[in-house]
Amino acid sequence: MSSSAPQHPRLAGGHRLWSVDEHLADVLSAVRPLEPIELQLLDAQGCVLVEDVTVPVALPPFDNSSMDGYAVRTADVQGASEEFPAVLTVVGDVAAGSGELPTVGPGEAARIMTGAPLPPGAEAVVPVEWTDGGTGGGAAAGMTPASAAPEHAGGEVRVHRAAEARAHVRARGSDVQAGDLALAAGTILGPPQIALLAAIGRGTVRVRPRPRVVVMSTGSELVQPGEALTAGTIYDSNSFALAAAARDAGAIAYRVGAVADDADTLRATIEDQLIRADLLVTTGGVSVGAYDVVKEALSSVGHSDAVEGADGGAARGADGGRMDFRKLAMQPGKPQGFGTIGPDHTPLLALPGNPVSSYVSFELFVRPAIRALMGLPESEVRRPSVRAVLDADKALSSPAGRRQFLRGTYDAENGTVSPVGGSGSHLIAALAHADSLMVVPEDVTSVEPGTELEVILLG
Repeated sequence: MSSSAPQHPRLAGGHRLWSVDEHLADVLSAVRPLEPIELQLLDAQGCVLVEDVTVPVALPPFDNSSMDGYAVRTADVQGASEEFPAVLTVVGDVAAGSGELPTVGPGEAARIMTGAPLPPGAEAVVPVEWTDGGTGGGAAAGMTPASAAPEHAGGEVRVHRAAEARAHVRARGSDVQAGDLALAAGTILGPPQIALLAAIGRGTVRVRPRPRVVVMSTGSELVQPGEALTAGTIYDSNSFALAAAARDAGAIAYRVGAVADDADTLRATIEDQLIRADLLVTTGGVSVGAYDVVKEALSSVGHSDAVEGADGGAARGADGGRMDFRKLAMQPGKPQGFGTIGPDHTPLLALPGNPVSSYVSFELFVRPAIRALMGLPESEVRRPSVRAVLDADKALSSPAGRRQFLRGTYDAENGTVSPVGGSGSHLIAALAHADSLMVVPEDVTSVEPGTELEVILLG
């Protein structure tokens, strides 16, 4: 991590106050994209492609039918109508996957199924609904099953409409041509991309794996959902929220049950989790309370000879790992911790324990770290933001010198944003109804209705 920064406001005791941007830059400076690996297609879902993929063969690889019907020569059906149908001899079936194909000559037709190759001599496909289906009656609703077709699709068919050349024929290479770029490096592989890779014959692909993120809450007061509450206890919502947020960001998330306020227990838990973590996230225990044990525990996790830094809580070990605990010029989420721990210098972000503070901190700092580990371009590391006009009944207040993040609902059609709930960092119910964060700059203490604001979109 970087240790130098521009001049900051000073807190009591002489410790500097970090800006949101400086803290994020410090986090991202310590995060490197994960090393690429070769994965089977389904295992690569959600991963980022690290190489351009070109098309080895045209797609589709042959002219094929887009309808169930009859492959015909256009001259044979010219002028056909229900009153004067074209009567053609059926020379066989062409099913999807057919190898040997019948040749369609003058006055002939071949039954053909969707996706089947166009047989030699045929110039178009007439849908079965334009014919009598070989029954000798009126318009057919569908084809007679192959098992029940007389003489293996022999006999005659009456065609009631003309067809132009290439009608209902998918041309070879109409999707992609051999040598075309199928997917560019940097593409996140979702279901459509997996489908394309399979369609062009790729069984494996080279990607950066999804980061493994371990999330744990701290606090002896935390009870797991589904258990009974006792006096002074609350349900652990943070670890669930952050694990879900990590998955939403593209990571594989491992949620660890709440850890009690005991430094040795927390230290042991973190050390146990290092083996499966590309990134660790803790929530709670980073403030100045007597039972905020995260700083105490992390001062020696994976380190020896830990020392105190000048910024009020920095700890550096002989292995080069470092944890910094700092105050940020933001609300909510003022207390933050960040560093690398263990022999592999695994990044760890220690977030505050209040639910809204924790979630906002995740969106601002942890999500970008996850996206950076995935190897995404800078434009896709952060959440998108827009400018919107404040739609509110009264002015919003904001503390001087703090960048405030308020929950909001964004109306894209009208270009407005409305506040949801108050500014309290414990108001989790309001967070559940928000789809954005309104950003009030550090030098603004009041925002009047009608003012344009930056809005971070969460959806």
